[in-house]
Formats: sequence, C-alpha cells, structure tokens
Amino acid sequence: MPLPHLNIYRHDRRTRTLITLAGEIDLETVPLMRATFERCLRDGVRIIDVDLTPVTFCDCSGLNTIIEAYLHSTAAGGTLRLHYPPPMLARMIDLSGCGFMLMGLPAVPGPTPLQSPLSAAPAPLPAACFEAVHQLAPTVSGGAL
Repeated sequence: MPLPHLNIYRHDRRTRTLITLAGEIDLETVPLMRATFERCLRDGVRIIDVDLTPVTFCDCSGLNTIIEAYLHSTAAGGTLRLHYPPPMLARMIDLSGCGFMLMGLPAVPGPTPLQSPLSAAPAPLPAACFEAVHQLAPTVSGGAL
C-alpha cells in the first residue's frame, strides 16, 4: 500500500495550533487529517488555524472533513479557520456557502469589513503570514456549470 500524499505539520502554542496541510486531500488521506483534528481537541486545543498554502488538490471528501472538524471544534467551544485555500478548494467553499463558517467571512455578501475577522482572536502564532484571510471571488449569477 503506497503512502498517502499528504503531510501534516502541527505547531502548538497552549490552546492554539497551526496545522499546515501539504499535498493532496482526498478519500485516501482524509482519515489522517481527521485524526489530526480529533487529537487537537483531545489535547485541549481550542483555536485551530489551518494553512492550506501547500495543498495541491482537495476533493469534496476533504471539504466534508474540514466542515466536520469545524463542527466538532465549535461544539467544544473552539474555532477552526482556513487560511490560503487553493483556488479549487476556495471555489468549493464558495459554491457550498460555508465560507462564513470556515474563513470568518460574512454570511451575506456585502462590503468587506474594515477589521479582519481574526483580529478578535488571541495573539497570532509566530508563523509566516498565516493570519491573512483569503477573500473569495464573487460568483457570477445565471451561469451554468
């Protein structure tokens, strides 16, 4: 059995962690991702930032796992936020309408807030530039897929 094509790096600071996913997220690799999110919650981590910069592919099973992790972290009194999703995943998030949950974006399209949704969160981890929120491009109405 070949090794999964996903590497997961976790950097903790008390009750906050930065998880960097690198590679492909699909049916074969989501169990590893799910186990990482579950372990964070078991370890008492309540703020989970997920850096998706090095993700090269993500299918709907990956998005489902991310939404599941968001729901579990929220139920435990925490948060989970995505940072820098690749264009394909950003499009799936946009189409599914879950950007307001996963990325701190407004639920209803409107003017961009002057203050970043992450500014109310505790002090950022010392990781390079993962705090900026990726803004999704508006979808075009009336088009066919």
